[in-house]
Amino acid sequence: MNIIDIHPHIISDDETRYPPAPLFGKRSDWSQERPSTVESLIAAMDAAGVAKAAVVHSSTTYGFDNSYVVDGCNQYADRLVAVGSVDMLADDVPAVIKGWADRGLAGLRIFTGGSTKDFDPSELDNPKSFKAWEALAELGLPMCIQTGPIGLPQVRMLCEKFKNVNIILDHLGRPDVLDGPPYANAQSLFDMADLPNLYMKLTPRIFGDVKKEKASAETFFPRVVEAFGPQRLAWGSNFPTSPGTLGEILATAQAGLGSLSAADREWIFGKTAQTLYPRLA
Repeated sequence: MNIIDIHPHIISDDETRYPPAPLFGKRSDWSQERPSTVESLIAAMDAAGVAKAAVVHSSTTYGFDNSYVVDGCNQYADRLVAVGSVDMLADDVPAVIKGWADRGLAGLRIFTGGSTKDFDPSELDNPKSFKAWEALAELGLPMCIQTGPIGLPQVRMLCEKFKNVNIILDHLGRPDVLDGPPYANAQSLFDMADLPNLYMKLTPRIFGDVKKEKASAETFFPRVVEAFGPQRLAWGSNFPTSPGTLGEILATAQAGLGSLSAADREWIFGKTAQTLYPRLA
């Protein structure tokens, strides 16, 4: 199986060339405590048996300056593609997106909150951002959205309004699964299954949550596959944000999905990523 990771991060060790300028003015702890250069990522991928990756720009380190993720991935263009961030409300955002795409960017991500800020989904349905979505549709680029259950109504609106843009929900949309089967507390997530252009990213957060209280990997992940199909699910390591080596993170995911069929796992660990980012094929 060709294993592809759609959610690692890289941080430069050259702050003169790539100066930190974090979004919202607060730099993430992980980017300072365990940064990973592109060279370190490639070494970690080799050690873990990960063939390729879609590397997600660290907006909590560099704001909207995608220079390092683009430059780093271009160094290893046979194995990596870059996923960046832009100011979706900027007047010139279509030109900015095209400029980064011309430099090699293969997709975008909206960070509405997370490690450094509470979730605020208001940017998602701001009409001023729609011209950015139109540019994504024109360029054929997917969009990752980092939000929690609070942002799912806005995600639905975007999926329905921009049917030609593939939208990837980071961290599976952070559902509450602790109540266990039939996972009623996560119903707002499963209600999104009718949106054909919505994809789900399975990351360490959910592999940890299914080990708590009444949840289990054996009851939750088959439910997710039943709802969305394996063709809309993809694995992402969140390395090095999540603790552990890339090999350990991958092993946890493989164990968590062990109850699925081999065909389902092939989609989740590689084939879906190639659908979203064709340059990884």
